[in-house]
Amino acid sequence: MELRDERLAFIGCGMMGEAMVKGLLREGLVDPRQIVASHPRTERCAELENRYGITTSDDNAEAANGATFVVLAVKPQFLAEVEADLRGVLAKSATALSVVAGAGMSRIASALGVRRVVRAMPNTPAQIGRGISVWTATATVDEAGRRKVRAILSALGAEEFVTHEAELDMATALSGTGPAYVFLFMEALVDAGVHMGFSRRVAERLVFETVLGAAEFAKGAPEHLAKLRNQVTSPGGTSAAAQYELERGRLRTVLSDAVWAAYRRCQQLGGIAAAEINGGPQK
Repeated sequence: MELRDERLAFIGCGMMGEAMVKGLLREGLVDPRQIVASHPRTERCAELENRYGITTSDDNAEAANGATFVVLAVKPQFLAEVEADLRGVLAKSATALSVVAGAGMSRIASALGVRRVVRAMPNTPAQIGRGISVWTATATVDEAGRRKVRAILSALGAEEFVTHEAELDMATALSGTGPAYVFLFMEALVDAGVHMGFSRRVAERLVFETVLGAAEFAKGAPEHLAKLRNQVTSPGGTSAAAQYELERGRLRTVLSDAVWAAYRRCQQLGGIAAAEINGGPQK
């Protein structure tokens, strides 16, 4: 009901843009006639039209014209080009919702000529409605507008509002990039299982169900994660032996370093983007 009078334009309907479209339609939050998506490849436009019954265009300005919500879902390196396409096109009352890593709200507002800007960082499980989106908004997005943003992001899974925009770069490094860390960890476990003698099919099933079950158990448990870990660690047992090797290999430190590297890169992307829009040198 929050979105029944809205017209949504998805600028760049790749993996994340399609996940948002799919979720909105799956949850019945909008009608396909309310959605327009843009993509530079005509075959991709045809694919989206056939799959979801939405309107598409290979012209960003055409897609955004008349939209009340404009979702920017392009890769960071294409944002400047998209901003040039949309300059002067959006209505002053439109809300821009950006899921572009590193792109600040002030930049979006200035480039598109709008006052209502939302910045969000979803992650890839959004494709099955199990993602987590961290978001913030300019003060000009009132409570009614924020309810609409929550409705849009709820189509992707859970959502968490934060007060400070700086937390978006942090979320990019932790939850936005987080699935990659988990996938790498799972891949290593599967390979270890195969090395011991399991078939890959069995090893994958054991790892997938273990990770899924552990995450669900931890999410619902009131105890600290360390206490949950201690529950499966008997003195001198198999878990103790395994954890000794993980600690000796500096697993915690490596993971922390990885998150910080992603955080710094996100900040660098923001700096590069600011230099590009101001005509300055890239570093």
